[in-house]
Amino acid sequence: MLTVYGIPNCDTVKKTLDWFKTHNIAYQFHDYRKEGISADKLKEWLAQEPIDKIFNKNSTTFKELSEEIKSSISDEKAAINLMMNSNSIIKRPIVEDGTIKAIGFKADQYKAIFMPDSK
Repeated sequence: MLTVYGIPNCDTVKKTLDWFKTHNIAYQFHDYRKEGISADKLKEWLAQEPIDKIFNKNSTTFKELSEEIKSSISDEKAAINLMMNSNSIIKRPIVEDGTIKAIGFKADQYKAIFMPDSK
């Protein structure tokens, strides 16, 4: 089963969930705000994708951090700690089924990944 990780009020997450509903693709939703995210899950993702694909330096949350905090993110461990404590810094949504299938939302990409036999 697919799991969509994100926060419910994010427009990109809403587009993703609507796309899955429209195309009758089963998924479960993991709400970072309610359920958090574990260090183990973040390490698992970082083993699959480079940190800049997971850690969103363009997020409002990151931009609002003090320069001291930003400069303290010197390695993966520090980034994981920050993502666990400020999970809106994680790019969203992340869609996985044990391995990452998609990060973000692009309808054409989703169609190719989740509906490969459709024309």
